[in-house]
Amino acid sequence: MSQPERETLEMDVVFVGAGPASLAGAIHLANLIERHNSTAKEPITIEIAVLEKGAEVGAHGFSGAVVDPVALRELLPDTWQQAPFEAPVGRDRVWWLSESGGLDVAAPPPLSNEGYYVASLAKLVKWLAPIAEAKGVNVLPEFPASELLYDGDAVVGVRTGDKGVDKEGRPKANFEPGMDVVTRCVVLGEGVRGTLTKQLDKKLDLWRGKNPQVYAIGMKELWELPPGRIAPGEVIHTMNWPNGKNLFGGGFLYGMQNDTLILGLVVGLDYEDPWTDPHDLFQRYKTHPKLKALLAGGKMVNYGAKAIPEGGWFSMPRLSGPGFLIVGDSGGFVNAQKLKGISVGMKSGMLAAETIFESLVSGDFSGPALASFERKVEASWIKTQMWQSRNFHQAFEKGLFGGLVQGALGIVSGGRGWGIKNRLPGHAGHENLKRLDQPEGARFERREKLAYDGVLTFDRLADVYNSGTAHEEDQPVHLLVHDPETCVTRCAREFGNPCERFCPAAVYEIVDDPSSPHGRRLQINAANCVHCTTCDILDPYQIIDWVPPEGGGGPNYGKM
Repeated sequence: MSQPERETLEMDVVFVGAGPASLAGAIHLANLIERHNSTAKEPITIEIAVLEKGAEVGAHGFSGAVVDPVALRELLPDTWQQAPFEAPVGRDRVWWLSESGGLDVAAPPPLSNEGYYVASLAKLVKWLAPIAEAKGVNVLPEFPASELLYDGDAVVGVRTGDKGVDKEGRPKANFEPGMDVVTRCVVLGEGVRGTLTKQLDKKLDLWRGKNPQVYAIGMKELWELPPGRIAPGEVIHTMNWPNGKNLFGGGFLYGMQNDTLILGLVVGLDYEDPWTDPHDLFQRYKTHPKLKALLAGGKMVNYGAKAIPEGGWFSMPRLSGPGFLIVGDSGGFVNAQKLKGISVGMKSGMLAAETIFESLVSGDFSGPALASFERKVEASWIKTQMWQSRNFHQAFEKGLFGGLVQGALGIVSGGRGWGIKNRLPGHAGHENLKRLDQPEGARFERREKLAYDGVLTFDRLADVYNSGTAHEEDQPVHLLVHDPETCVTRCAREFGNPCERFCPAAVYEIVDDPSSPHGRRLQINAANCVHCTTCDILDPYQIIDWVPPEGGGGPNYGKM
């Protein structure tokens, strides 16, 4: 298809993604300008935009979530308590699970949640969005940013995706070309393994000299329980089973209002065994006697999945450059040891706003000018928090018990651990997968999946249905597999097609096809995609690119 004529939209500052980092940044920037203009002889008048790929703000908002309110208090000191929290954290427990039993154990200091709040991230960003709009910020849903615009190495805007294109790439009757949003500064808060951040890394090598980012997948269900089963604000974290000693992660249960429970499992995406099936582990998790009793008589009403950047301080990319800043999950702003990302993400957006404000006053959006963002991060409580856990995830590459020992030593040594001068090296998760046709991988055996009953445990398609996922069927596939033949040849032989297991939404299937040269082919069920980006992360050949589908498509996590 020839390049269509595109409309140009001029904005002074563009935040990509309407998550907590971007919305906090947009609100803080509007506040800074308002305060400046109240006394300045030359007021600043600008247009700020927040571009969101979902059908509405909050549709793709997904997190645990237990929220440290420190950033919210700084952002909205007079009204932060009006945020739609479910409840203050009350009872706070840790369970060490075996397959059939469990012990209540003392919560380590990083898992102490005193003074925090149980919340729905979707509800929180839905509350923040109208606050931003009231301050003149343009919050624009169904605006998926598909590529960056450059002048040399300087970012000068974003291009949004076309609408009304069929599976073959041809314009339909309702075709609308995406627009070019030109701007002085793009703030990338597009979430985990963001498309634009990935493009920018290929151009500028943002991770040069850094540890690679490592990830986990978090899967979560929302359950309606019989009255009185769990109190709002009750928090339980679980360790060991079903992940065991070789898989990073653990479970969580958070009591919400109206006898509602958030139940989830985190599995590190740096495992060795290609037969690992995180979704099946999550369903198996609910069969534990403690959880089964808790869920008895309840009903699962929502499901979702999302990758989590777990690498910590040394896995964060370069966060600034000419015309751009990177915030939130896109920049790796997550304290993996405390299982917290919302507050540090919001603070990163606020520091980005302060950097942009200085550039608005000076008129300088060059790389050196915007580099003050990284100095602000270094001087903030973000550094204080993340430095304490800087080697946390990397320590678990040696297994659960080694990681727990290093984590405990890290608490008393300011994050350093035993035998570590400062920085523990890490590896990209996909590099850890062992080949099944080699001795180191031949020891792994395929595990029989659980028999899902549709009441307590659910197959992938049932969970996708409960995620509210919907995509326009007649559109180009947004999961770009650049060498499909590898899937039915090398990958089948070497790794047993792990995409069929690591995807929590049944997007990837290897199906029989007599017309194919190999008798089999890869089938991509793109309409199932819940936008977790796990495939982009864990594909052993790194030949999958997740890109945004047509605007408005995807899950609906409004209650999550």
